[in-house]
Order: sequence, then structure tokens, then C-alpha cells
Amino acid sequence: MGDKVTLKVDRREIFGKKVKQLRRRGLTPGVVYGANMEPIAIQADAGEVVRVYAEAGKHTPVQLSGTKHRIAMIKAAEFHPIKHGVIRHISFHAVRADEPVVAEVPIRLAGEGESAAERNGLVVLQAIEKIEVKALPMELPESLEVSIMNLADAGDRVTIGDILLPSGVEIVDNDDGREGTADDNVTVKDLVVASVYEPAALEAANEAAAGESTSADAEDIPVEGEKPGAEAE
Repeated sequence: MGDKVTLKVDRREIFGKKVKQLRRRGLTPGVVYGANMEPIAIQADAGEVVRVYAEAGKHTPVQLSGTKHRIAMIKAAEFHPIKHGVIRHISFHAVRADEPVVAEVPIRLAGEGESAAERNGLVVLQAIEKIEVKALPMELPESLEVSIMNLADAGDRVTIGDILLPSGVEIVDNDDGREGTADDNVTVKDLVVASVYEPAALEAANEAAAGESTSADAEDIPVEGEKPGAEAE
């Protein structure tokens, strides 16, 4: 965990269409909900809400103060459809400090651009960029790192199992990415995070994928005199 993320909030007494008044005053409406508690309508400084969302995302607990000290996770943020970066409404889910929570955290490649494979002109592609973990709220990591420094040849790879987990953190095994896998013994730790490719092989694969996409698009072009969806007799 990095530095604590905090946000001062106040109880909100304005609802419905009248929340426009709050936004004009530089405030963002929101709500805090959780188990065994009634939802609490809140408001907070709009700039602070943007800062907190940027720092915490949906994987770092936020310490809310002002009404009652609570630890909460950001569950949803409604952004303005036109004004870039403006949050119109934010929702928090209150959690207990002594109960584990599940959150999605990003995976970083340590040594990117410095591996033996990349120095030899090969390409390292990241296949999984985030993963669900379970931990106590204040022990949730901002990100997980896996080293690619030992990748050297085409076909080399690192998996979820190569990630060194902080104490108290475990990977959530929810079968994502393994649908249709014939081997029942495959676990989340076997999922490939990054692999090494020859540039030529990668280019050929991209061209093949582009060709398949073009063919599929061509099949959708309507023929004059033919009704959409009608099959030729």
C-alpha cells in the first residue's frame, strides 16, 4: 500500500434535479452504501473527487471523513459525457478494516524494454493487464509486478504464478480466461501474463487477423435486390 487516500465528505440534503445546484458550486454528489447500513447521500469538493478517483481507482481503499470515519472502495463514477475528466456522481462501498475484500489491480511488467529478448530485437507482449486479488482493505496493493528480465527467446513467457505476492494478498481464481480449456488441472497461476514473439511472426498473425476481419465485413455488405438477412436459394 502507498500513502492513504482520504476524502472529506458532507451529508447531502439536495436530491434529484436540484443536484445541479451542487455542481454549480463545485461539489460532486455521491452515495455510500454497504452491508448492515442505510445508504448515505454525500457531497464532496469536485476537484478532490477527481483526485481521489485518479489515486485510488477501484482497487485502493479511500478513508472518508466528515460525517463519520469510514473505509470505502469506489464502486462507480459517472463522468460528464462532454466535459473531459468531470465526475458527475460517485458511489462508494463501505468495507470493514478487518474483513478481506476482492479488488481488481493492475499488473506491471518489471524490466520492460530491458529484457534480453527485447535487446535481441524480439517483442514482449502483455496478455493480462489486471487481476482480481483478495486482501484486507488496507493491505490491497496498488499494483502487482512480475519481472520479464529473464525472458530471452521466442516462446518464453511469465505467468500469474511468477508474481511475488505481498504478505496477506492472494489471487482470486474465478476461471477467467480458461473457458473451454481441456485440461482441468489448469489454474489461475498457469495463465500467461506476457510472452516473447518474433517480430515477423507477430506481423503475420496481425495481417491474418486483419484479413479475417475484412472478410467478415465483406459478408455484411448488402447486395442490391437482396433483403438483409435473406439467404440465397
